[in-house]
Amino acid sequence: MNELRVAIARHAVMRAPGRLVCIGVGSCVVITIFDEAAQCGALAHVLLPEEAPGMAAGHPARFATTAVPLLVGALRARGAEGPYVAKLAGGAGLFADVLTSKGRVGERNVLATRAALAAAGIPVVAEDVGGGAGRSVVFDVETGKVAVRKASGDTSVL
Repeated sequence: MNELRVAIARHAVMRAPGRLVCIGVGSCVVITIFDEAAQCGALAHVLLPEEAPGMAAGHPARFATTAVPLLVGALRARGAEGPYVAKLAGGAGLFADVLTSKGRVGERNVLATRAALAAAGIPVVAEDVGGGAGRSVVFDVETGKVAVRKASGDTSVL
C-alpha cells in the first residue's frame, strides 16, 4: 500500500489504495476530504487560520481559508467530483496565549477550517479537535477512515 507523509503547510491527493499521514500535529489542523464513489482523498496540514496582510503567499495549504479550495481543486483534477465529506483532527491548545498576537491558534484554526468547509458546502462528519495533546493522523483513502493517535496513546477512528 502506498503511504505518503504530508508536512506542515503542505497537501496531497491520492486515489485508493493508499494512506496520507501527518505526524506530530499540534495546534495545526489536518483537513481530510473524501469522495467515496471515486475512492479518492485529499489532505492538508494547515498551520494558520488565514493569510495575514503582508504575509508571503505561495503555500495555500498553510491557511484554512485557502486549503479547502486547494483540496477541492486537487480532487476534481483527479476526477473526483463529489459529493465530499470532511473530517478534522488537531487544533490542540499547546501554546500559551502570550506567544501569539491573537491567542488560541489551535481553536482559531478549527473555527476557520469549519467556516471554509461550510462555505464550500462540504459537511464535517467527524472530528477529533482541541484539548492539550498533539496527534498523529493516518487517512485511508480507500475507506475514508481517519485514525488519530494522541500523544497520550489514546487512539480513535473517525
